[in-house]
Amino acid sequence: MRESLWKRFAELPLQVDAYELERLEKPVTRGFTRVTSVVHLRGGGEEGLGEDVTWFPEHHDREQRAGAVLPLAGSWTLDSFSGALELPDPHRRWAYESAALDLALRQASTTLAEAVGREPRPVAFVISPGLGTPPTSRVVRRWLELDPNHRFKLDPASDWTDELIAALAETGAVVAADYKAYYATEQDSPPDADLYRRVAEGFPDAYLEDPALTDETEAVLLPHRDRVTWDAPIHSVADVEALTFAPRTLNSKPSRFGRLSELLAFYDHCESNEIGLYGGGMFELGPGRGQIQYLASLFHADAPNDVAPRAYNDPEPRPGLPASPLASAPDTLGFRWSDAGATL
Repeated sequence: MRESLWKRFAELPLQVDAYELERLEKPVTRGFTRVTSVVHLRGGGEEGLGEDVTWFPEHHDREQRAGAVLPLAGSWTLDSFSGALELPDPHRRWAYESAALDLALRQASTTLAEAVGREPRPVAFVISPGLGTPPTSRVVRRWLELDPNHRFKLDPASDWTDELIAALAETGAVVAADYKAYYATEQDSPPDADLYRRVAEGFPDAYLEDPALTDETEAVLLPHRDRVTWDAPIHSVADVEALTFAPRTLNSKPSRFGRLSELLAFYDHCESNEIGLYGGGMFELGPGRGQIQYLASLFHADAPNDVAPRAYNDPEPRPGLPASPLASAPDTLGFRWSDAGATL
């Protein structure tokens, strides 16, 4: 039996002396200002980095005011460090677990790729812009004027007309449509089965992500089940096994798993069950973006990964950005990747 991925990491030694938090803030596409926190974990003359991508700015403000209050100093393994973290929120936990992974690998003078036993490959990526209010195909066409090879992941909404769907489909560049049903609240309207149908039929080759399954939407999506994928509900292997029907493809967002052990078990499960993967991001502003690109390079490099360099999340399209696929750029040690679009 093949050794599990987690077994390669669980007993990796980790020395932590201290840590600090760094707040990042930047306006991004879709008209909002993103705030994240970088975890700087230090020990043995090395530094490990991770990024807390919790959505709410007030969370990061509270973290800054509280400072370094977690009892992290000591000699650990990655397994014992994870076990000692009393952090139920997965995004926050992932920041510390990814920083610990980076630090442990650096202290061991090795890299993520070497530990996994895979060669990093160039990473294909898509762009995920907002379409404005009211939505139009203008942003997509502007990106395609800059590079006709760009591909897109878009978020259909109730104000998408047949004319907009036809205009977007005409580009041949939409490869994923995210219904975002798992972000809905009780105040939101019920899922629009007609929208689901129009999108599924309008983009006959695109992935259809995170639909809400009702009697009406299930009937609409039944002919398209091979293209239905999931993101928001996937935090563990148990979540994959609990899906209404077996998926052919899933969106992998490492920060949703929280624990490194859960993420690696997920990779093992998907490989064993021939479930394809593509990566997703959370508007990372710091090292987290490069880290999800690194993971994509090892586990799903050729997929339509929503992990474009950070400059693609700026409010307006601009020329001169790195093209897909993104060149392989792992650091010489640890769990870091050079984001070529970070400072352009």
